[in-house]
This record gives sequence, C-alpha cells and structure tokens, in this order.
Amino acid sequence: MTEPADNTRAGFVALLGAPNAGKSTLLNALVGGKVSIVSPKAQTTRTRVLGIAMRDLPDGTRAQIAFVDTPGIHGRRQRRLERAMVRAAWQGAADADLVAVLVDAARGFGDEARAVVAGLRDIGKPCVLVFNKIDLIRRDKLLALSAAANAAYAFERTFMVSAKTGNGLDDFADWLATALPAGPLLYPEDQLTDMPLRLLAAEIVREQVFLQLHDELPYEAAVETEAWTERPDGSARVDCAVFVMRESQRPIVLGEGGARIKMIGSRARKQLIDIVDRPVHLFLTVKVKERWAEDRIRYGEWGLDYDV
Repeated sequence: MTEPADNTRAGFVALLGAPNAGKSTLLNALVGGKVSIVSPKAQTTRTRVLGIAMRDLPDGTRAQIAFVDTPGIHGRRQRRLERAMVRAAWQGAADADLVAVLVDAARGFGDEARAVVAGLRDIGKPCVLVFNKIDLIRRDKLLALSAAANAAYAFERTFMVSAKTGNGLDDFADWLATALPAGPLLYPEDQLTDMPLRLLAAEIVREQVFLQLHDELPYEAAVETEAWTERPDGSARVDCAVFVMRESQRPIVLGEGGARIKMIGSRARKQLIDIVDRPVHLFLTVKVKERWAEDRIRYGEWGLDYDV
C-alpha cells in the first residue's frame, strides 16, 4: 500500500466477450503497453491476462484498474482446451469486481454475443456493455444495437469505443475508476501486468506464429519458454520451443531454409526488447508433440482447469 485507502480506489474489471470481440486490443490500449497478444485467429487468448492501468480522478483520487482479459466465449465445446478456456473466462468474470461485456459492433448483437449476455445472470456482478470497433459502423446502427442488447440484460452503463482509434476509451476508463471500491492500490503504480517473463515471452512468440501462419497452420500450435537466462552484460537469453502436432507442420513453421522461423524470431525479439527495455537474444526451435493439448502440466502453467 503506497497511499491512504481513503485517497485510492482499486479493483478488478473482467473483459468478457465472444472470440475476436477485440478484448486483447482494448486491454493493450487501456494499459498503454503490450500485455496481451492479438491475432486474426479466434480465441488467441488462452489464459487469464492481467493489465494494470492508473487513472487520476478530478477529486484527487487515484484509481488502479486491474483489467482481466479472458478467453473468448463460444458455444462449441468439442475439445478439452476449448472447454477449459471457456470455464476460465467465466471464472475470471465471477472473481472480478465489475464485468465489461465487449461486443464487436461491426458484427452486431448476434447469437455469440447473446449467448455471453445470457450467462451473465449466473455471475451476480455489476456489468457494463461495451460496443467496440465503432469506427466500422454508422451511428444509427449503433443505437439500434444498443437498444437490442439492453433489452436482453439490465446493464449498468453502455459505452461506445474503438480500441483501434482510442475513441471513447477515456470516458470508459474514468467511469470504471469511479465505480471501483475504495481501498489501497493492489500493485506498484508502474506495473503493467503480473505475467511472468517466461510466459510473456512464449505468448509474444505465439502471436508471431499466428500472425505469419494463420492461413497455413491450424489452431493447434503452442509455445513454451524452455529457458530464460540472465547474462552478465544485462541482456537475457531466451530459448522457446514452438510445438506442432504433426511432422508435416514442422517445415511450415521453419520455412524454406529456415526463413520463416527466423522472421518469427526477429519480430518477437523486437517486441520483447521493447517490453523489458534491454537486449534480448531469442532462440527458437520447432518440435512435434502430437498430444500437447492433452498435457496436464501445460494446463497448470496456463492457469486452466484440466479436468473439464
């Protein structure tokens, strides 16, 4: 605790929504830094990701908002990993002080969004509605979408934002800051996330795998940081393994003459350097592990329930 409780507010806000609603992009924009990976693939976020933002209120109060980015919620439950991710999303909402339900305005208030809203009745937490990507839709359509969503659930407030342009983000964050409970700060003021560096490195590499191979590589790819070694000169050596499920997928990730894996490593390394603010030496290998999605230990590392 760095300030008196009567001068600070702090709490957790869960970002809940269907896959590709823009939760991770919104989280990064609100925090002002890269804490959650983004890609065109649905359900890129596999685990709980915490992003921490500070807000100064007009009355002199300081607020710390701990945003919890959750996996996308959908109705398909065929695989263990998908079931575990959906459970983690609902658990993140149940543990939060407030729940912000994101809806992709461009896609409308369809079946996926309605399914998320239907599940809110079991949460018992204050909920606000956030229409994201408003830069892609006309205002008259936004008002119709808002009316339909608020008819389906009694939201505390409705916000219209664009995580891409920043439109509406200040109003959203300021309202959240006033709605959080009074109390001491939960984290140091300069902390952006509680994610361990080893996991963050793996996520950054996985993002590049998805961005560069989303048309060629199936969803079943994982990345694990096998070693993080601090060097005497202040730099870090990071060794990550990219796991695929079949031998035929290995050359896809490697690329001709290793060109693709080198590009993945180069772009991931640049992001890691920006995040840790010091030199990083990143080494990648590609390994085949047919049943990595059934590895109980990996679920524990991701904070997911294996027994779902």
